[in-house]
Amino acid sequence: MLNPDTELLFPLRVVPLLAEARGEVWREFIEKLCSSETDRVDQVAFVMMMVRLGGCIGCNADSFRAMRGCTKCTQQSIKRYRGEDNDLIKLYEKAKQEILVNKKNS
Repeated sequence: MLNPDTELLFPLRVVPLLAEARGEVWREFIEKLCSSETDRVDQVAFVMMMVRLGGCIGCNADSFRAMRGCTKCTQQSIKRYRGEDNDLIKLYEKAKQEILVNKKNS
């Protein structure tokens, strides 16, 4: 059975639904990420972080995660993360730096 909420990689459409998954710092970060001042590099860095955190690369149509859909999988990944909100934001910043370095070297 295919779930219409399942995509190949983390979908940006899920980002606003993550705002309430953690604390105030996380909520403010997600609101900033969803604002009009966010550029493409910010979005790609967040997708990259979520792909790594949620294990999107290993997901397939027959997996339990795929059957539940990207929205529920992502919400669960964020809620289960054992670090602080700032640790998640550091993972995002690391992904962003990787993108900027690769962009510069291209």
